[in-house]
Amino acid sequence: MTLSELMLVQQYSIPQEQKSRLLVEQLNVLTAHHRARCASYDRLVQILHHDAPPATTLAEVPYVPVGVFKSHELRSIPQSEVFRVLTSSGTTGQAVSRVSLDRNTAMLQSAALSKIITHVIGPGRLPMMLIENPNVVRDRKSFSARGAGALGMMNFGRSHLYALDENMELQLSSVKEFLRHHEGQPFLMFGFTFMVWAYFFQRIKSLGLDLSNGILIHSGGWKKLTEQSVDNAEFKSALLRNTGLKRVYNFYGMVEQVGSVFLEGEDGSLYAPNFADVVIRDPITWAELPPGQKGVIEVVSLLPKSYPGHAILTEDLGVVDYVDAKTCERMGKAFRVLGRLPKSELRGCSDTHAAGVDA
Repeated sequence: MTLSELMLVQQYSIPQEQKSRLLVEQLNVLTAHHRARCASYDRLVQILHHDAPPATTLAEVPYVPVGVFKSHELRSIPQSEVFRVLTSSGTTGQAVSRVSLDRNTAMLQSAALSKIITHVIGPGRLPMMLIENPNVVRDRKSFSARGAGALGMMNFGRSHLYALDENMELQLSSVKEFLRHHEGQPFLMFGFTFMVWAYFFQRIKSLGLDLSNGILIHSGGWKKLTEQSVDNAEFKSALLRNTGLKRVYNFYGMVEQVGSVFLEGEDGSLYAPNFADVVIRDPITWAELPPGQKGVIEVVSLLPKSYPGHAILTEDLGVVDYVDAKTCERMGKAFRVLGRLPKSELRGCSDTHAAGVDA
């Protein structure tokens, strides 16, 4: 089954054993493609994976550490074909990842994101409130992680409203007008987690605003909230108590694999779309761990064609809780992100803003 066919099939509908088999076949093609076109990646495979024969399982696909995108320019296309460059967030003095996309990869990522997001919002564009400031998407050639996330999500909305101004101050009158104008209709909201909590929710929680028709999609920035004893359950509970907002979906993703986001199901677990998956690895042996054991998250995806980002070892800890359980009508691995590896860099998009850096 090709990537296009995996996109056409209803997302989250393929049992894990079948999905793994389909992904491995296509990931082997990608590995060969990138080794032939990116000399730096080919050397990494030789060094890290002893030249890696074709994989028979997801865990055997040769991965690269996410940090290598900060130290190396890894691309499988000539410079003349670079359509857009994405950069990760970073606090002052940190190196940032740089990911080069050609037009085909950019279109694939956009199409993939559409298959994921429309699974929860439906096929139509909804009135949209961005918990962001308009400056974040002004440079359409080179995007930060925040900008890429906001621009990607804007495609699913209409009548866009930026809830924050350039100084991150809430545009309360505009928010109230948006809610009045779209009263009784479903509407979409998007923002990075800490920014939603600190710059939006904290300023409206006592105002009696009705967000019950909203659908909030958010990601990143849990470090600062964890320090305030706010976990995912409390985040949702506070929004419901104070605003009536009940449809809230967290997602896990990164600029190094934009498009392959892992969206929260109704049961609170994260799930991979048909064209992506996760592997949990032992931090000592790097062997794959079974469900229930905590380890380092590796993300795999069929989307990266212009750069070798199809198998990336992250700096995050996670656990697969169960497989094919259908607790919310989703097949595959149900997993959670448990936090960052010790001494890993501050990386979440909204955490970076909290540290005083324009991401």
